[in-house]
Amino acid sequence: MNYLSLILFTVATCGTPGPNNTMIMSSGVTYGFRRSLPHVIGINVGFPFMVVAVGLGLREVLRSSPHVYTYLRPIAVTYLLYLAYRIATGPVTEHAAAEKKPLSLVQAALFQWVNPKAWLMVVGAVTTYATVAGTYFVNVLLVALVFLVFGTPCTTFWLWLGTSFKRVLRKPVQFRAFNIVMACLLVGSLVPLVGEAFSGLR
Repeated sequence: MNYLSLILFTVATCGTPGPNNTMIMSSGVTYGFRRSLPHVIGINVGFPFMVVAVGLGLREVLRSSPHVYTYLRPIAVTYLLYLAYRIATGPVTEHAAAEKKPLSLVQAALFQWVNPKAWLMVVGAVTTYATVAGTYFVNVLLVALVFLVFGTPCTTFWLWLGTSFKRVLRKPVQFRAFNIVMACLLVGSLVPLVGEAFSGLR
């Protein structure tokens, strides 16, 4: 296995904008670093678990039943649009934020299964790196481990970026504008998927 290539793939995919990073950055602005830590942990535990699950068994199920994707895509898109709405209408004051909660560890981990970018990353990583010379089972575990080790700092950086923005955003109207921008970015990341997601239902 080409570990350097896998590490670069991990950093490139985990460090670039996407649903996870958009949401964790927004959480950092709204709830702060400490309250958002379970969200970060959920992402970086849930995704490697998804790599293992898809790599060791679920891949064959999905390959033999491709129609599952037909129904999974619109569900994922609809849920992400709902999350974008939640971000756009999120609390804009400290008091309001204290009354609400960020995503929990379990919620963030489960979110990976409806995250289109996560699916693309898993399929790409397993297909490219786990099928090389060596034991397939071990390769899948190593791919998951690399994502855990090198993906966690990337996600944490986006949380830190969000908490840094929080120090700049002083007024509720600024918080609202930031939340709306983050929601738009999340929706924007879904645009290529929307037509494909619902076309399969026709």
